[in-house]
Amino acid sequence: MKNKGQRKNSFFVGVDVSKNTLDIAIMNNQTLLGHTQIQNEPTEIQRFVRELKELKNFTFQKCVFGLEFTGIYGNHILGYLTELKANIVQQSAIHIKNSLGTLRGKTDKLDAIRIAKYLSKEGDALCLWEPKRKIIQQLASLSTLRSRLLTTSLLIKTPLREDSGFVIREISELNKSICSETISALKSALSKVESQIKTVFESDSRLNQLMQLITSVPCIGPVTALQIIISTNEFKDINSPKKFACYAGIAPFPHTSGTSLNRRSRVSKMANKKMKALIHVCALSAKRYTPEIITYYKRKTEIEGKHKMLVLNAIRFKLINRVFACVNNNTPYDSDYVRS
Repeated sequence: MKNKGQRKNSFFVGVDVSKNTLDIAIMNNQTLLGHTQIQNEPTEIQRFVRELKELKNFTFQKCVFGLEFTGIYGNHILGYLTELKANIVQQSAIHIKNSLGTLRGKTDKLDAIRIAKYLSKEGDALCLWEPKRKIIQQLASLSTLRSRLLTTSLLIKTPLREDSGFVIREISELNKSICSETISALKSALSKVESQIKTVFESDSRLNQLMQLITSVPCIGPVTALQIIISTNEFKDINSPKKFACYAGIAPFPHTSGTSLNRRSRVSKMANKKMKALIHVCALSAKRYTPEIITYYKRKTEIEGKHKMLVLNAIRFKLINRVFACVNNNTPYDSDYVRS
């Protein structure tokens, strides 16, 4: 994301996105000009923009469009606004809600107005959304498809495996026979997806380089590396280990108030849980197979008496630091490196 700098905004368009409709609220500075609802279709979006241009003193340079993160449902309007080189802000719903104080009631119209008010309130401090390259969008879609195939495969195979020993053998064998073609098809589809993912990132020199740098860190595999690239938008949106640790729910935050409340620091529940799970698996592997991490873990838990999960979280952050150090310095990980 990039900061708007000194540009002065005067029009703010809040868009509440759903699968079928877009609720749109328009503000000029602090004044609400109106609300409208259109179909979530390219032709309707183009018609709305033509009408928007007719507003007095309206220019795209002084207008900001705001949306919440809604996955693929926002693709139509994001794609068209990107073509027009419009100023776009994408923000999480909870961030917008928390910035506006106490709120009562919820409708699509109210949500659109609240997004517009958030844009107006933040003004020139807003950070603009930068679209991801098409190849990153493709990898994100393939990665999601891979996760779905894995989940579906496990949903079928796990009960079948657990049937043996608890269900009559004839019934268990029949169930396995019925599902065998489905399991085989899922395995074949998963193999094709993984092959396509590899083909896509190897076709791009920047992505191929990033994958090599990230996977040079011990215990960081290609699946985790790919997810880091997608989540950080090639390290453009998130470019520091502390920000990424916060994003992945690894950074601890203090929990104190006056003299009566003084609990230990803890991580936030607001996080990318998928990313956190992947980093956690990497940390578990590092705890078992990376010599310096093994030594660190034993010292912290057995000698210093630290809680095991606390130390494991510190290992997660160590891995993140190593990844960002390799990327920022454009140098593969060196286990023999000595800080001067």
